[in-house]
Amino acid sequence: MGVPEQLAERMSMAEQHEYLRSKFSRRSMIRGGAVTLGAVAGGAFVPATAAQAATPAALRSSSVPTQARTSAERVDGSLVAPFGRHLAFGNDPRTEVTISWQVPVAVRKPFVRIGTHASHLSVKIDAEVRTLYTPAGVGASGDHTQYYAHAKLTHLKPGRTYFYGAGHEGFDPASPQFASTLGTFTTAPAHKEPFTFTAFGDEGVGYHGLANNSLLLGQNPAFHLHAGDIAYADPAGAGKTADTGFDSRVWDQFLAQTESVAKSVPWMPAYGNHDMEAWYSPNGYGGEEARWSLPDNGPDKKNLPGVYSFVYGNTAVISLDANDISFEIPANLGISGGTQTKWLEARLKKFRAAKDVDFVVVFFHHCAYCTSTAHASEGGVRQEWVPLFEKYSVDLVINGHNHQYERTDVIKGGAVRKKLPIGGTAYPETEGVVYVTAGAAGRSLYSFTAPLSYEGHENEVESVSSYINTKDGKQNETVTWSRVRYLDYSFLRVDVKPAAKGQYTTLTVRGIAETGAQVDHFTVARRAK
Repeated sequence: MGVPEQLAERMSMAEQHEYLRSKFSRRSMIRGGAVTLGAVAGGAFVPATAAQAATPAALRSSSVPTQARTSAERVDGSLVAPFGRHLAFGNDPRTEVTISWQVPVAVRKPFVRIGTHASHLSVKIDAEVRTLYTPAGVGASGDHTQYYAHAKLTHLKPGRTYFYGAGHEGFDPASPQFASTLGTFTTAPAHKEPFTFTAFGDEGVGYHGLANNSLLLGQNPAFHLHAGDIAYADPAGAGKTADTGFDSRVWDQFLAQTESVAKSVPWMPAYGNHDMEAWYSPNGYGGEEARWSLPDNGPDKKNLPGVYSFVYGNTAVISLDANDISFEIPANLGISGGTQTKWLEARLKKFRAAKDVDFVVVFFHHCAYCTSTAHASEGGVRQEWVPLFEKYSVDLVINGHNHQYERTDVIKGGAVRKKLPIGGTAYPETEGVVYVTAGAAGRSLYSFTAPLSYEGHENEVESVSSYINTKDGKQNETVTWSRVRYLDYSFLRVDVKPAAKGQYTTLTVRGIAETGAQVDHFTVARRAK
């Protein structure tokens, strides 16, 4: 992102942020034509009060050159179409959904219309605008301002499909001329019902990401989990080396690419190393906070905005931020001061005691168990979180980071508790945890040291040579838990089937290739409460 390599190699994310902020001063930003209050005031991200920041009235109060203000004031709202729509659940998916989108220029009074029928969008809800400014010199994007709008919907009815439209002054989605821009979403059911969700990590912008998105939509998922490294606007990853390739405009491309799915399927991300962008905030997540509106029930909204949980049907989902505990990429190592791990245990304990929760699914970026030649396994995860996954018998752990599909046997205490062949069933209450790396959503693929082994092409080996990232560096290890290895673009489909109390409820997990072929499947079963 413009930090010299010799400095970036030993800088934390906060130090990189301070370096960039001092280099690109308030004065140079104004001279560059900043068009937001946040930029002029010295900040790059305008949060809650920004509903006014993108309006001409707010622009008049800033130090923006007159020519820039005038051009913004003259924009005809009817010619500015919202794009990049993406949904997210609130803390309670039965009653809360946030609708988010972009506009390419400043508009007046953004809002959402919502109703239970396309011809009856009677409810109008004002949107908050979060303005993100990237000055010339910070990466490759030059003077670039992005406008992200967010409308939080509450008091919705469970299991109900709603129609909605994003608009602003001059662009009313209830008007016939804009009817084609309407979207829909469905809230979580009030009771336990069968449902499907999908997951992957490491998508980026390109054909393979687009192809996987198209295939995702055909699975009819209730929601989608993105296990980090979302758009790759920062291609170097956490500023480990000088990143002159940072380009904030990649996010415009990414949100346009995913809109076909994300406008109707809540898109729930965890943050990876490529999602930390030092310019916007000391923790690297200022840009993410502008783009996403996620549940706010995590342990540390200030430092870890991508940590949260929600319950859908009989399944609890927990998103974690592994940058906090990563030995391999330590830019944010220890940022939570241990509060994330404490929160995780409290949340696992709560969900295991909840009468309406059968399954617990955890997803995050860095892998606990993987044999890639690029990143392999993260020792921080094994040290901090794996003991808790085992203590509370987590049913499924989903990771990205390594650009491939790999699935383990059932693991407990660092060893294989039970071999889990393709088509097999795991019983986490008595056996252990299954880990899936689903990082082949679209970025260039990595490699394995062992032969590929997947559905229809099984190639069992006794052991695989790999390594683990520790606080003292890479440590070689020979593992026996690598069960499925597939090296092409793919994603996860998970089918959840509830059951009567005392009967076995199941998660059926499938690895789906970009071609639509199934490359793995297994079942996780436990007795329903």
